[in-house]
Amino acid sequence: MRQLATVLLFLLSIGINAQSKKIKKLVDNVESKVIEWRRHFHENPELSNREFNTSKKIAKHLKSLGLEVQTGIAHTGVVGILKGDKPGPVVALRADIDGLPVTERTPVPFASKVKSEYNGIETGVMHACGHDTHIAILMGTAEVLSKLKSEIKGTIKFIFQPAEEGVPEGENGGAKMMVEEGVLKNPDVDVIFGLHIWAGTDVGTITYKPGGTMAASQTFKIKVKGKQTHGSRPWGGIDPIVISAQIINGLQTIISRDTELTKEAAVITVGLIRGGIRSNIIPEEVEMIGTIRTLDYDMQKKLNAEMMKRVPAIAKAFGGDATIEINEGLPITYNDLKLTAKMLPSLQKSAGKENVHLIDAVTGAEDFSFFQKKVPGLYFFLGGKPLDVKPADAASHHTPDFFIDESGLKLGVTTFINLTLDYMNKK
Repeated sequence: MRQLATVLLFLLSIGINAQSKKIKKLVDNVESKVIEWRRHFHENPELSNREFNTSKKIAKHLKSLGLEVQTGIAHTGVVGILKGDKPGPVVALRADIDGLPVTERTPVPFASKVKSEYNGIETGVMHACGHDTHIAILMGTAEVLSKLKSEIKGTIKFIFQPAEEGVPEGENGGAKMMVEEGVLKNPDVDVIFGLHIWAGTDVGTITYKPGGTMAASQTFKIKVKGKQTHGSRPWGGIDPIVISAQIINGLQTIISRDTELTKEAAVITVGLIRGGIRSNIIPEEVEMIGTIRTLDYDMQKKLNAEMMKRVPAIAKAFGGDATIEINEGLPITYNDLKLTAKMLPSLQKSAGKENVHLIDAVTGAEDFSFFQKKVPGLYFFLGGKPLDVKPADAASHHTPDFFIDESGLKLGVTTFINLTLDYMNKK
């Protein structure tokens, strides 16, 4: 009996090694295409909800692989469905596809020269957050997995999502709209995996965090009303600028004195303050806009309640009035604990155990979180920084000098494939 078990394990290991070699060869063969696709999308970026040509190129590729293709989801989203020859779970893989209103400054020959308009202002358009690499990685993943159809135990949904960077004012879109339109249904998705290229970590590495990985993001708007008067006679009115300064200080003490920061990080930032028209007029009204970042829903609830209470109270104490609105925003990007533990060996197999690192939470936000609210998900970060560049010298995301080492794209394809097949085999 023991001999039989040994023989079966030996045969299984041979089968696993053979599949690994096959996958490596297929990924090696598709790498040049992935880089070519990435450069095309980088040179031809499109803003959120305007990814018309991007979607057409994605759909054409997926159709060429023999996949069932759905278009027009959440305006410009594309979904490809690959049904394996064996029964099993439904795994979704997601890539975001929109660019940003940033004018590119990198010296690469495929730099974007696209111009557009954003919020009424003429601007350049750039893939300044790496979504071009995400598209290319998922297209490459689809090509490789389509060649392994006979070995796939289940169904794969390739989700190309528009408007991750936020929809234009007055429009709907992004992951939330895709979910509302049923992207996780028919067939029903069991788990979803997503990645983000990261310009500040070494190419060839993967970083991850179980639980709250990226913050919930909410926007707030405060209007402070005072009484207009001449700037030389402040006692003749009620100064909403001074009241606003007190409100800003009050908001910061919610973080520094009323929030249990040893539990999770939290941030309140006022990013815009607008009021007044000239030096010698104290205005009647001031408007402030800002962001709230939280990694725990109980903390978010407490923070929101305290802001709603404190803002009007501070204004009243100084003789003015203030209103505050807080939007629902983006949920926490939350990596399911069981799924993360289950799939960690797949990350380590892909990059090498020594190249997979646990990180602290990121206070940036991601609308991948809308998928994770419906099904268990794992979201990880793929290193994109050239090894000869110091982390402090790497250009940040959302900047004109944002740069990615393309040699890391192959690891993204390999990791998506391993996560998909390993989950199906472990199910």
